[in-house]
Amino acid sequence: MNGTETVSAAEKVAAQFRELYGTAPEGVWAAPGRVNLIGEYTDFNDGFVMPLALPHTAVAAVARRTDGLLRVHSAEADTASGQGIVQLDTAGLRPGSDTGWAAYPAGVVWALREAGHPVTGADVHLSSTVPTGAGLSSSAALEVVTALALDELYGLGLPAPELALLAQRAENAFVGVPCGVMDQMASACCTDGHVLHLDTRDLTRRQVPFDLPAHGLRLLVVDTRVKHALGDGAYAERRAGCEAGARELGVRTLREIPYELLPEALGRLGDPTVRACVRHVVSDNHRVERTMELLDAGDVRAVGPVLTEGHASLRDDLRVSCPELDLVVSAAVAAGALGARMTGGGFGGSAVVLTEADAADTVAAAVEEAFAAQGHPAPRIFPAVPSAGARRVL
Repeated sequence: MNGTETVSAAEKVAAQFRELYGTAPEGVWAAPGRVNLIGEYTDFNDGFVMPLALPHTAVAAVARRTDGLLRVHSAEADTASGQGIVQLDTAGLRPGSDTGWAAYPAGVVWALREAGHPVTGADVHLSSTVPTGAGLSSSAALEVVTALALDELYGLGLPAPELALLAQRAENAFVGVPCGVMDQMASACCTDGHVLHLDTRDLTRRQVPFDLPAHGLRLLVVDTRVKHALGDGAYAERRAGCEAGARELGVRTLREIPYELLPEALGRLGDPTVRACVRHVVSDNHRVERTMELLDAGDVRAVGPVLTEGHASLRDDLRVSCPELDLVVSAAVAAGALGARMTGGGFGGSAVVLTEADAADTVAAAVEEAFAAQGHPAPRIFPAVPSAGARRVL
């Protein structure tokens, strides 16, 4: 979604707000979904990640309230289920009290109030073009756009990284998903035309230029349409395995294990599941660093094999892939892609494919044909264009 399209979407959301609530919003904000180039299951281990923001955004029209009520409405949820406006008492918000989509904006209000910020209520209307269940951080986009809007309306003056941390707390403590901070940081802090190198230990950020057209390349996102739900415990199990490995190795997090000492560390671990978690995290941290070095050197094509290597680690060590994701990678590489891997938490969702620009259509067609041959529903394929992070639109 380019700037003109974003403004048009914002004007539509503002008009819908007026129809719903009978008054104009005080502003309209947007926050993007993200795709992660490399570095998976590393963020809650204080490691490195390398996401980029997508053009797809959650857009929120918001106005303050002073009576302690939070009213939220989603254009997509209403279309799907006719749910209408969800009304909540801000003073009564409790973790686990709402398990539907409204938990994401409500969790942000809860997190802000828990942090001592005087949020006395709001009317919110949301509309999102971020595909849900595709591993592209649709939930983080909802959280971050809510946080940014309330920060501005209530004059809190919180910097983008702090808003991301509050949004993460909403997802961890209120929604109940033990995610790291990558998704929220990407939505809040990414910039147009760049991939974000993030050190999740101290939140040091570096915007790395990622101009694929200048190199004759394209990054495709392949949404398998296999829905994943990270709240079902599988993500938490992997996190527990990583934490068990850190305890056995006598470190606070796996970030403290240097790649060069990985064989020695693995030799000290008895549980094969824990050993696999440690091997993946330490090696994926190394892959992020290799990727940044390659981008800095202008050797963008060499990133492709690093992506494919990362997929093998996610598939074989963490066991978070699925047949459809594996099929994307194998079909794309066989058709001439430079590399591919699943992205996000896995168990469905999306993959990224790095390909020559003039081969992108051929690669996409090969993936579609492979899905048809296996009897899978057609995947959704679109280019990943590095886009701007959260911002006010109107």
